[in-house]
Amino acid sequence: MDKNILRKSIRHFLQEDIGRGDLTSESIFDDTTWGQARLVARQPCVAAGVSVVASEVFHVQNKDITCSGAVADGADVEPGGVLLTVGGPVLDMLKSERIALNLLQRLCAIATLTREFVKRVSDYPVRITDTRKTTPGLRMLEKYAVRVGGGFNHRFNLTDGVLIKDNHISACGSISEAVSRVRLKAPHTLRIEVETETLEQVHECLGCGVDIIMLDNMDLEAMGQAVRLINGRAQVEASGGVNLDMVENIAKTGVDIISVGALTHSVKACDIGMDWVE
Repeated sequence: MDKNILRKSIRHFLQEDIGRGDLTSESIFDDTTWGQARLVARQPCVAAGVSVVASEVFHVQNKDITCSGAVADGADVEPGGVLLTVGGPVLDMLKSERIALNLLQRLCAIATLTREFVKRVSDYPVRITDTRKTTPGLRMLEKYAVRVGGGFNHRFNLTDGVLIKDNHISACGSISEAVSRVRLKAPHTLRIEVETETLEQVHECLGCGVDIIMLDNMDLEAMGQAVRLINGRAQVEASGGVNLDMVENIAKTGVDIISVGALTHSVKACDIGMDWVE
């Protein structure tokens, strides 16, 4: 978590929400009114970003806001559990509330869903990873939440590795030609991954000596055949529409990595609220 990038993002989020001012709160309170509130879970969840993100929102808005009792990342939280207690100027606490909750609800949801995926495959030597299907502007935070939930990160951005996908192959003409062009320009320290949809493409990848072969949207029978064909000559990643109902069966095929876009693109926010302490 890069704190400088985080603070810059938070300032942007606050400006977007506050605009020229909080008309409601500024009509009711002035700078001399102080109070205390608690961020409370309304449902079971895995805590993620309470101290490093939610607290930072309040601090960026006003350094005089105090944050205490932050639940540690990765901790299981039951309904009614207090994630964080904040105190300070009421006006600035209210201005910060929505952004802090929006981020916390999303990060806890991602960590909670990731934890469930990881549990489903805990008996197998396989990694659950995220994808680049993240919310624009929130990638660092969402990938952080995946790690909190026990998952791993795929590429953070396009500079992190070579992944030759279907459109690269279609536009170039073949896997072999795409791999050849990459090897002429990419640093030798980067591994090459290729997305495949058929066993014929898997054969072609093996002939090119690629490092990672992605099995995209293959059925379980084809996946098993591909894993046996590859036989340790490359790492194997399964991807494409992976959900909780199928993830264990995918792990049983012997793949090394299962990438799950749903961890970040389809997660439902956890129910977390801010309750005032009277």
